[in-house]
Amino acid sequence: MSNLLSPVERYYTSKLEKFGALPAGVDWNSVEGQSKRFEQLSKLMSTDAEFSVADLGCGYGALLDYLSQRFNRFSYVGLDISQAMIDAAARLHPQVSNAQFLVGTKPDHKVDFAVASGIFNVKLAADEAPWRAYVVETLERMNDFTTRGFSFNCLTAYSDADRMRQDLHYADPCELFDLCKRRFARNVALLHDYDLYEFTIIVRK
Repeated sequence: MSNLLSPVERYYTSKLEKFGALPAGVDWNSVEGQSKRFEQLSKLMSTDAEFSVADLGCGYGALLDYLSQRFNRFSYVGLDISQAMIDAAARLHPQVSNAQFLVGTKPDHKVDFAVASGIFNVKLAADEAPWRAYVVETLERMNDFTTRGFSFNCLTAYSDADRMRQDLHYADPCELFDLCKRRFARNVALLHDYDLYEFTIIVRK
């Protein structure tokens, strides 16, 4: 694990130890906010056909539960840098035959889709330049191992200044939209209209 992500792994492991397998355990404020994020991210997969999806930063597997309520035929691999998160996810989903949970940042095979929820937000003491490079490198990796597209969210640089924190990363949605449009696909959507201090980008190949 890179020096950039080691403190982040410890941060999320401590959140899980404190709050358990709940939205607060992955640093979200509420079930409602978590569901709203999943709704935006899963617009990528508006299909009745069978598909495969990788969930980067899967935490305790909440996205799997969300997708299972909306799609009938899919295979899922959840990835997280925290062993504690992976252990919790596996413990909560022991009988789910279409899912696996692994420590890491990418699957060992190509998938149709990939989703990354919240993994770019908590930078802690990291400087902005290397953190932005990490964001771009992660998007390039997601592009490499997906065949049909990927979606991700970020805290927005349009957040109220008095609410912004030094330990969080606030991305420029226009900059990332332009990067995805020029580098990854012709069909890119920017969603910034769902009443949270963040945005979602969907890349369709």
